[in-house]
Amino acid sequence: MESGSSRRPLPGTRNPLGTPPAVYTISGLLTALICGPLFGDYLLYRDAVATPRFPLTAAAFGIDGSAPRAVPQDGALAVGSSLIDGGWLVAGLTALAIFAAGVGFGRLALRSVPRAGTAGAVAAATVGVWNPWVAERLLQGHWSLLAGYAALGWAVCAVQDLAHDRSWRRWAVLAGILAAAGLTPTGSVLVLVVAAVTAVAAGVGGRDLGLSGLLWLATASPWLVASAVASGVSSSGGAAAFALRAEPWLGSLGTALGLGGTWNADAVPASRTTPWALVATLALLAVVVVGTRQLMRSRARTDRTVVVLGGLAATAVVLVVLAATPPGLAVMDLLLAHVPGAGLLRDTQKYLALAVPFAAIAAAAAVEALRTLVPAGFAAAAVVALIAAPLPDLAWGVGGSIRPIAYPDDYARVTSLIGDDASGRTGAVALWPAENVRRLSFADGPSLTPLPRMLDAPVIVSGELTVDGETVDAPAGRTADVVAALRDGGDPRLLARLGVGWVVVEESDPPARLAATAPVFAGEHLRVYRIVDATPPPTPTVTEWAAAIVAFALWISALLAGLGTAVAARVRPSPR
Repeated sequence: MESGSSRRPLPGTRNPLGTPPAVYTISGLLTALICGPLFGDYLLYRDAVATPRFPLTAAAFGIDGSAPRAVPQDGALAVGSSLIDGGWLVAGLTALAIFAAGVGFGRLALRSVPRAGTAGAVAAATVGVWNPWVAERLLQGHWSLLAGYAALGWAVCAVQDLAHDRSWRRWAVLAGILAAAGLTPTGSVLVLVVAAVTAVAAGVGGRDLGLSGLLWLATASPWLVASAVASGVSSSGGAAAFALRAEPWLGSLGTALGLGGTWNADAVPASRTTPWALVATLALLAVVVVGTRQLMRSRARTDRTVVVLGGLAATAVVLVVLAATPPGLAVMDLLLAHVPGAGLLRDTQKYLALAVPFAAIAAAAAVEALRTLVPAGFAAAAVVALIAAPLPDLAWGVGGSIRPIAYPDDYARVTSLIGDDASGRTGAVALWPAENVRRLSFADGPSLTPLPRMLDAPVIVSGELTVDGETVDAPAGRTADVVAALRDGGDPRLLARLGVGWVVVEESDPPARLAATAPVFAGEHLRVYRIVDATPPPTPTVTEWAAAIVAFALWISALLAGLGTAVAARVRPSPR
């Protein structure tokens, strides 16, 4: 053990899964209250896209040249949907992430503020599940980012355990947590930051830090490999469009302290669009302030990790607020223009997730403080009420905003028509309109087109996004050439030379040149035009495929190793 690290037993470390049943109960009840309406058909809401079966294409591995925003997410869905219907799979993973967040933050509070007991852990679990950050990410369709968020509490506990017990089981659990967070690139970055600051606080030595870094690289390798291949999208800035958005009566700082402020004003619970947001933020801050004061009063008993997580929370809030100021926006645009991978930092509000571990601990400490005045049950009820009551519209799919839809028959027929052509023998599929976001008649709101996650063929997607009239993520290279050809009328000969063998028009008028030809399929929602004599489109090299498959295998192996070890520990607890 490295010098300077504490040998004091950590609460709960003798049985890593010894979490009170009440924490599971409150997490399960809150998750059911939020996710109940998500099950049934298929989620199609902003970035959340569920389809009956996800194809295992180059795009699923992120090696089709497009920006790897959904890696290894789409690969995992392709594997999983071969066994489970994709609609149930996405809804189930969303619910599992929210449930795991509650349990993880509850466990973290239990060992960080042991005197708060089960009542404090219940309050911490409530903070982890029921907050504006979770609501806004659900409304934006970022269900997979919730997996990274859910891993934060578990990651702190796993690193603390590793500082006291360097057995292979601890390493396996940490690997699984890193892999779960790595379902998306941002989740991978979030858990890296939290794990790193915890390792420093817990006194993890240099060799173990290096091994932890290698584990993280292995679990992040799917999107790192995909980033090296990506060429179809170029960033054109957009820092202002994605900056923290101040809520009524709060300003930027108050909004960040309340864990709100996503860039998309349409992806916000109704209660956060009125001065009621001030009430909700004051209620949450009251809990955090009371808890922080209690932690400071008992600082002799406060673990060093709690102090470091408090510093991380403050740093995250300050940096997110500064990034929304004119100088901050200028720096961010500079990074986006010149630093590869800086697009991960553009949606700065996502990083307020780094403040939640300390907020959960503070909620538990607030219960500890109130227990000197009232019984534990009353103290927990008061804190839970202050957290949950001011955000009533997180319930039932965020106020009924998120509901599954049924796909029209057109989609199954077009999927069957184009068939299994993952190598693009008959040419790639180009989608029209070129914009990335659709407002489909059968959906309940704006969404991405589901076609790239249905068609077992190379699909050319613009990736272009318009926010408040500003175009960001403009297409580049061959993708830009295809989009330009379609916007110029869709000359079939030019499209054929660009490797386009199909054009699928989704609830729109086709490009002028294609409109003069007969579609091979014409339905209510989709029309398909066949482009003859198409040049075979570029495909990933053998090296790219090999790298992507190895990276995916490393990621899924880490995930299964962690899960298997945790289940084994639950079935056969370690001897005390």
